[in-house]
Amino acid sequence: MAKTGTTTQGLRAAIERSGYYPALVAEAVEAAVGGEAVVSYLVHQETTFDANEVRRHVTVLALTPTRFVVSHTDEQAADGTSPVPYATTSTESVKISRISSVVLSRVVANPESYTPGTLPREVVLTIGWGAVSRLDLEPANCGDPNCDADHGYTGSSTADDLSLRVSEAGDGPDTVRQALAFAKALSESTIAADTAAPAPRR
Repeated sequence: MAKTGTTTQGLRAAIERSGYYPALVAEAVEAAVGGEAVVSYLVHQETTFDANEVRRHVTVLALTPTRFVVSHTDEQAADGTSPVPYATTSTESVKISRISSVVLSRVVANPESYTPGTLPREVVLTIGWGAVSRLDLEPANCGDPNCDADHGYTGSSTADDLSLRVSEAGDGPDTVRQALAFAKALSESTIAADTAAPAPRR
């Protein structure tokens, strides 16, 4: 389940409520956050099925006044590298000024009768900061159906560093509200960072 809030203590409590190796996850996130205050956070746990195994994954997003921190923790069954089950945790700290895009996709039911303030059925939060980009290519054409010349390729590059899907059916309405609140806080932080940045030299 996803949780969001505005304090460092609240972040720790949300991690503990998720029940997913809270000591391990909290230590990694708190080390990345350091001494900064937590402005907003989101804890999102998802379960996937891999053949006959059930695997869990938790993503923790933390927003400080200057940075966006993302942490991923996965559990793995015993394998050739380890005789016992194990977990891996990674954290990345990104300056707010590096956030290049915050995309929030909303899915609403019965759009013809939509009224402002109605909760979306699901939201997908995609955040880009330039670490990972998706390149979509397709053959280019000139519009002439009889032309068989090679016009090369055309495409687009999309920042796709992180994408989280939260649904009302799977996570509950409160979780959807929480994801919306985090997206709003992150967007506002990027605006503030752009305003504070010095003007480029001419």
